[in-house]
Amino acid sequence: MAEIRNYLVCRHVRAEHSTHLLVYRNGKVTKSGRGLACWFLPFATSIAEVPVDNRELTFLFHARSDDFQDVSAQGVITYRVAAPKTLSERVDFSIDLSEGHYRKQPLEQIATMLTELAQQLAIAWISATPVRAVLSKGQDEIRLRVDEGLRSDPTLNAMGIELVSVRVSAVKPSADLEKALELPMRETIQQDADEATFLRRALAVEKERAIQENELQNKIELARREEHLIEQRGVNERKRMQEQAVAQRIESEARAERTRIDAEAEAGSIGMIEQARVSGERERMDIYADLPPSVLAGLAARELAGKLHTIEHLNVSPELFGPSLLRLLSAGTTHLEGKS
Repeated sequence: MAEIRNYLVCRHVRAEHSTHLLVYRNGKVTKSGRGLACWFLPFATSIAEVPVDNRELTFLFHARSDDFQDVSAQGVITYRVAAPKTLSERVDFSIDLSEGHYRKQPLEQIATMLTELAQQLAIAWISATPVRAVLSKGQDEIRLRVDEGLRSDPTLNAMGIELVSVRVSAVKPSADLEKALELPMRETIQQDADEATFLRRALAVEKERAIQENELQNKIELARREEHLIEQRGVNERKRMQEQAVAQRIESEARAERTRIDAEAEAGSIGMIEQARVSGERERMDIYADLPPSVLAGLAARELAGKLHTIEHLNVSPELFGPSLLRLLSAGTTHLEGKS
């Protein structure tokens, strides 16, 4: 929108750099330019402001396919004004000289014209195409046909409008048709999902069976190893008992041998002692054999006296003491004679 300022009888207009300003005086263009700023007299001047930047136009239209199914196409048309003066002669872009607003609606008029042209081009192709083909390749085909049709349209070229691009964002069927078209695909997807679920469950069952078989094999292997371990333990125990029995037998034999040796040694020592004692007794008996009876009696009495601790009573009868005394005296006399 142009900016207009009032200065008494004169006014000043300034356009943005994205608009082309055309100043008419007496039916002729006196000033023309993009982003123009100038002074003018409102009573003798007419001004047109034509936007020359890229403009986007959103469209949404409905059509019926070759098999009588409703579809809708949505997209954006981008255009620009290539010849501002030519367009200003075909469309009224005059502005109010007090506020700078358009007196009419030139941009809406151009939008309506472009939308109708695009709709006509798209409907011509959709009406001759089955709905499945429209939905599968409609975006590219509609964009191509609208783009080629608008670029080659003589009306737009004569007006100085240049097409920049066409974009089709969506081609959709009606809600009921979309559900009907989605149903087989949903069934297929559901079947695939069920098949995947079945395969997953079958695989899980197979894996579970493999796991159970593996566990069973492990149990069998463990039982076999346990049996082997028990057998080995029995063998080891028998071997240990045998070794223990052998050790005990060896120990018993060693103990018996030591006992025998000790017994033999003790018997030998006892024999030697007894033999020495017997020899001593024999020698003593030999000595006693040569002694006279009186000496033997005295020795016996001395031996007896040495073994008696206390003598409380002693009875000596003449029958016993008399002969003994005679033998003692006789022995003493014999002994004296022998000395003399």
